[in-house]
Amino acid sequence: MLPREDLLKGIDDRDSAVRVIDQADQAIRTWEVVSTDFLSPLELANVQQMFRRLTEVSIVAWGGYPQAERQRVAIARVDLPLDASQVSLAVLDIAGNFLFDPASHRDFLGAILGTGIVREKVGDIIVLGERGAQVVVVPEMVEFLEMSLTQVRSVPVKVRSINLDELKVREPKKKEMTTVEASLRLDAIASAGFGMSRSKMADLINSGDVRVNWKDVTQASHLLKSGDLVAVRSKGRLEVGEVAITKKERYRVQLTRLM
Repeated sequence: MLPREDLLKGIDDRDSAVRVIDQADQAIRTWEVVSTDFLSPLELANVQQMFRRLTEVSIVAWGGYPQAERQRVAIARVDLPLDASQVSLAVLDIAGNFLFDPASHRDFLGAILGTGIVREKVGDIIVLGERGAQVVVVPEMVEFLEMSLTQVRSVPVKVRSINLDELKVREPKKKEMTTVEASLRLDAIASAGFGMSRSKMADLINSGDVRVNWKDVTQASHLLKSGDLVAVRSKGRLEVGEVAITKKERYRVQLTRLM
């Protein structure tokens, strides 16, 4: 048995971490490759932190494309070969005419979960505008969703399985910038990085649309530091780089926006 309590030190979401430790124990015991459900970025970071302390097992994470936010993790004894091809994934195309009733990521997710599927069975959702969306799921959910998911918002949809290489994922664009601010408050840095007013950013923070290092943050006064990652729903991500103090005792911050 793995040293559970030692592995859980410093881990916030213990329930998710315990499930993965149990699966790692199973992989050691059975000499099989065991896969988790989809993990959130924070859950994945916790798993990677835990497994850096282990020599008995190896892991590989994959969500269908390099920048996938939600990923499954395959776990195996270190003696066994392990690569991303052993992470079992399926992709569904959700087709409909959304020209007159546009649907957001939240709408597609809500419709999927409304069929009774739990969140852990669903990976990333790629919204395709008026044409619909694509969603990465665990393979055992394909047939059920093809039959059960018939409508998103007011729009009838047709769901069909497609190949992984048919995912319509665009490479993220990077924009480097520098801002000088009076403080390292989240609303100040994020508003500069995402090119919007500070009050608008504060509204997004208060409404729960902003995460720092994949944790929900609802305080605009939250202080950032070098190395932090800020994610804003539907806007992209912002990496906080080097922070320096100017002669006027303000903060010069290097930022990288991923769009």
